Amino acid sequence: MYGTDKDQEAAMPAVTIQQGPRDVELKRELIKKITDAFVETYEIPAATVMVFIEETPTDSFGVGGRLAADK
Repeated sequence: MYGTDKDQEAAMPAVTIQQGPRDVELKRELIKKITDAFVETYEIPAATVMVFIEETPTDSFGVGGRLAADK
């Protein structure tokens, strides 16, 4: 680790997930698991972990040279 204890306490981890649309229950589960990983690994309170999910419709991105909606 680097910095002071105060620096580490002030740093709020922020995770951004970019994905296509998913069911709200799956998003809840993902947010919980990501938060738990930070809590366990960094030994920080869950309340300090922020997780953002940015959803892009499948007609607005491509994979492997093809529009995702065309799968």
